[in-house]
Amino acid sequence: MAAPALRILAGPRARQRLLERGLQPADVRVIPAAAGGPKGLVLNPLDRLLFGRWLPRSRHVIHLVGASIGAWRMASACLDDPDRALEQMAEAYVSQRYEHAPGRPPAARHVSEVFAGILQRDLGSRALEVLASPRYRLHVVTSLGRHVLARQGRLRTPLGYAGAFVANALHRRALGGWLERVVFGDPRDALPLRMADFPTRRVALDAGNLVPALLASCSIPFWLDAVHDIPGGPRGAYWDGGITDYHLHLDYASMADGLVLYPHFGPQIVPGWLDKAWRRRHRASPALDNVVVLAPDPQWTATLPNGKLPDRSDFQAYGDDVEGRMRAWRRAIAESRRLADEFEERVAADRPIEAAPLV
Repeated sequence: MAAPALRILAGPRARQRLLERGLQPADVRVIPAAAGGPKGLVLNPLDRLLFGRWLPRSRHVIHLVGASIGAWRMASACLDDPDRALEQMAEAYVSQRYEHAPGRPPAARHVSEVFAGILQRDLGSRALEVLASPRYRLHVVTSLGRHVLARQGRLRTPLGYAGAFVANALHRRALGGWLERVVFGDPRDALPLRMADFPTRRVALDAGNLVPALLASCSIPFWLDAVHDIPGGPRGAYWDGGITDYHLHLDYASMADGLVLYPHFGPQIVPGWLDKAWRRRHRASPALDNVVVLAPDPQWTATLPNGKLPDRSDFQAYGDDVEGRMRAWRRAIAESRRLADEFEERVAADRPIEAAPLV
């Protein structure tokens, strides 16, 4: 018998609720979507099941909050046919191609221009559809530079991120002296969470800033250019939302009711990208009390191409063998269908669910 592909983990309040009544679409109030680049591709079949068939069994408003690839996933889920839109989003990610000199990465400006074109084609031209979703409220997380990071520059950007790294090493809140969280959110309903853990601004999302906000949320420093002066938001340079909120470790316990359903590519929820080196910051906290995480089992992950999730290192590992990288990533997505199948089986017939504790 094959080892299970899907793990279900949950905070204390969520675990008790799952044991008592299982999991129903009506329980879900918020769905986060992490940064992490290609790792998020393995969640595509699960996303398609959730938004295409499972969540439509209820009719209440659900808030979708994402950073980087997570923001792209959640924006796609807001379209009228989320199953098709999420399938197209994954293929667009897999098939990225960028011109570059032999042995060198592509220029950041070129990557930004090509990627902006993809977002405009798939989402910008349908911005009103995204923003008019009757069910979903989209919230896009970006990181706004402060002081030396307020504008991108050949010297000021590396100096600023060196300062940000040192500040974050001292304390996560000290990172707020260099970057702040700016959430471009659906103006119909605010994200129902306290956001007092880190300097935060909220800006109304509209058709004029949807693509710039998504592009900024995906703009990894040094790999893409910053997006400057997004309409409606404070002036400055905006970068990848994962810098401040890598896995969106937010104060979900401050919600008035309901659960947070978190399809994630790992069992731990790391606060910021710069916290990856600080394992003590990877631990679960009381803020995750009502969170249910759906994550791949490590044993199953080891059966994927190259024995791991797709990740950004594959661009370098495959080099000019673009077709080889695409085949590996498409195979990983195809095999990830097991995550969706096992979730569907676990939630069938409203049976109690025994979830592992978040750690």
